[in-house]
Amino acid sequence: MKVWCVKETSVEYRQKLLGTDIRKPRFSWKTLSDRRGVLQSAYQIQVAEEDDSFTNKLWDTRKIDSEEAILIPYEGPELMSRTRYYYRVKVWDDQGNESLWSDPDFFETAFLCGEEWRSSWITPHPAMINPAEESAFLLRKSFVLKKDIAAARVYCTSAGLYELYMNEKRVGKDLLTPGWSSYQHRLQYQTYDVTQELRDGINAVGLIVADGWYKGELGWEGHKGHYGSTRAARLELYVKYQDGSEDLIVTDPTWRSSTGPIQYAEIYHGERYDARLEKEGWSGSNYNDAAWYEVIVTDQVPANLVAQENEPVRITESRPAVSYVVTPEGDYVLDMGQNMVGRMRLAVEAEEGTRIRLSHAEVLDKEGNFYTDNLRGAKQQVEYITKGNGPESYASHFTFQGFRYVKIEGYPGLEKHVPLESFTCEVMHSDMPSTGHFHCSHPLLNQLQSNILWGQRGNFVDVPTDCPQRDERLGWTGDAQVFINTALFNYQGAPFFTKWLRDLKADQGEDGSVPSVIPSIGNIPISSAWGDAATIIPWAIYQQYGDKRILEEQYESMKAWVEYIRDQGDEPYLWNTGFHFGDWLGLDAHENSYDGATPKDLIATAYYAHSTRIVRDTAAVLNYREDYDKYTELHRGIVNIFQEEYVTPRGKLTADTQTAHALAIAFELVEGKTKARIAQRLNQLIQEKDDHLTTGFVGTPHLCFALSAEGYTDTAYRLLMQTSYPSWLYPVIKGATTIWEHWDGIKEDGSFWSRDMNSFNHYAYGAIGDYLYRVVAGLDRDPHIPGYKKLVIQPAIQENSGITNAEASYESEYGLIRSAWRIEDEYIIIEVSIPSNTTALIRVPSSLPQAELQEWVESYQKEEGMMSVNWAAQGIEIQTGSGDYQWKVPL
Repeated sequence: MKVWCVKETSVEYRQKLLGTDIRKPRFSWKTLSDRRGVLQSAYQIQVAEEDDSFTNKLWDTRKIDSEEAILIPYEGPELMSRTRYYYRVKVWDDQGNESLWSDPDFFETAFLCGEEWRSSWITPHPAMINPAEESAFLLRKSFVLKKDIAAARVYCTSAGLYELYMNEKRVGKDLLTPGWSSYQHRLQYQTYDVTQELRDGINAVGLIVADGWYKGELGWEGHKGHYGSTRAARLELYVKYQDGSEDLIVTDPTWRSSTGPIQYAEIYHGERYDARLEKEGWSGSNYNDAAWYEVIVTDQVPANLVAQENEPVRITESRPAVSYVVTPEGDYVLDMGQNMVGRMRLAVEAEEGTRIRLSHAEVLDKEGNFYTDNLRGAKQQVEYITKGNGPESYASHFTFQGFRYVKIEGYPGLEKHVPLESFTCEVMHSDMPSTGHFHCSHPLLNQLQSNILWGQRGNFVDVPTDCPQRDERLGWTGDAQVFINTALFNYQGAPFFTKWLRDLKADQGEDGSVPSVIPSIGNIPISSAWGDAATIIPWAIYQQYGDKRILEEQYESMKAWVEYIRDQGDEPYLWNTGFHFGDWLGLDAHENSYDGATPKDLIATAYYAHSTRIVRDTAAVLNYREDYDKYTELHRGIVNIFQEEYVTPRGKLTADTQTAHALAIAFELVEGKTKARIAQRLNQLIQEKDDHLTTGFVGTPHLCFALSAEGYTDTAYRLLMQTSYPSWLYPVIKGATTIWEHWDGIKEDGSFWSRDMNSFNHYAYGAIGDYLYRVVAGLDRDPHIPGYKKLVIQPAIQENSGITNAEASYESEYGLIRSAWRIEDEYIIIEVSIPSNTTALIRVPSSLPQAELQEWVESYQKEEGMMSVNWAAQGIEIQTGSGDYQWKVPL
């Protein structure tokens, strides 16, 4: 028998899941075969409680005839809290071949009911440590264990940010825990396996707690305490012994508190660490805490506790300093070679009390000096004061910076030597698995893809922020929705966005309004294209992963947003009232305006139609027939009114902007001859600008797609390949290593666009990545079958575009998909990889007439895995099953 096996299993998108409160977790698997054209015909799942031998099975599906292999929900007996469950999978292929069982993996529940928590929220006694104290505070407790330990788990969270220590050892690698959520509604807690950290006898547990997002400064107005005025922590340690008994240690009034070396910690501003104030061994069992202070129980944290939902922030890479310069102003500045997000780790040996300051910036000005004006109020500084008894190492605990350049002050001996090896950036972001890859023959496009990736990494720090450096760093909904397809290709983003969408639903107004930043910090107006994240992102997740549960969870939120819009306009089919950001940063904006020339009511109504169609389609998926009929009618009415209001009787848009034309095509608001005329005019508008764009945040993601959909791919490629301002490649030419907020963040003469709003790491315009993957490389999915169950491989090959080869690969829930093409002599070489249990439609361009392609067809159509070969208007259509294929097609 040939190879047929389960290659990889996962539960809720992860192979091993420690600490979940999902009552019906879902299982997925990837299969592997060395035979082409393989489909799964059946599967079997087994789940056992605390037993990886599966002797006593809790749930056994038996053999189920089905091709389904992703997100199969657990349907066994009710799960119990704080319990480990092992699972494994077996599959049959379409020839009846039976695989072996997969290797066992596990998931482990945390608290399935909030009432199970037995600990208290604690904080230092306010008479002894002022709640307004800037220093991070320390909490500790010692305890005795008297038996042989079988297993131990800590469940921990904080109002603020925390780090957990056990017997003088930092527990886990997660940073910025418990993350940022809609704290007044939802607060995550983390689960840690601390079995190896404990010992028989005296033990100790410790916490460091800082302000973080909970109590620290948020937004550009300097406001603090958005969620509360008091830091607090909550912890439960369960110790199971070999004899089956259990001990519980909880946060309560018996804990002790103090302050320590972290004198100051703010997300925007940085951290100050005085190593002279370290309390050596403070989290150890032998430490004397008699001089420490009492704690009190507090009830000032109202949020509902939920188990960790997304991937935590971690260090994913370490990058040493590349070089340094002495600026014209005399500053010593490190160049890290890449604009990125994280923290600097410094190594030093110096006299006690040496004060070292690191300041962070994205760019140097045109004179070569350290430039921080675009940070606005954010300081982005860390300060370390040495204790002076040998080599020391430090990296900040409760902050992060967005930067490429680091100014050093106070480091000993700088005038003689800058030790590059003493300075390393630890790159930080939500630790999502990488799934997508793109590469082509054009080096500037490859750099653009690198910029897109680094922009996503830097801005996916527990929430999808707009920028990672200035006094903002907020989860802007508009930025997230325009980038969602690119984001989900590059990284496995389902847990990340599931958590964020739950915050969106929690922060949504009773009237259905969606705040423009999530988690909400208030005082930011509601807007079309921003609030539409409520519909666009759940639908994108469903399309990418076949995740029906995200639609079920968010459906009421999605409907509420559309109903909110319906209530806003002068009549139910238009949204022509209220505030809107418009085509934010559109280059056709009026003077002293940020919002573009496209009428805001046109944009609002176009997105109204788009969101309504998504709700209609969601209702169809969920089999809500009445809602499907209701939103079909509403969508029809919006489209009709859009055409009456914004399209002339002769088929011309009343708004003569690139964005208006792109939206009308992309959202299918026009059809037939009218759509053809609007597409022709869009093409003309770009040509009138010498193949440059004028679009902002709203129009840019749809521009190239609209052109290609209507037969103007040559124009789309000229736009894509443009290197002069404004274009995607202009920043690349200017040395960008991330996506800029403004097309001309740095002008031709080296000056800056502005001081107030000029981020050099702002991912929105990186939405062009979706076009690179789906059109240039041609890796796409059937829009009617979610999750890449059926693939569409359709590269748009333009002979004179300057691109002679392109390749994209994507690690789907079924396995690796690859689409690659190259031009050699008078042939196109197409290579594809189709994972087991999927099929593909491959469209191969060719200008040869049907008769001349007959011989080519006959040479390939009998290959294993080939299902059919047909001629199409512009080439050949091939239906295949799984496997690796290569075809050589005459141009």
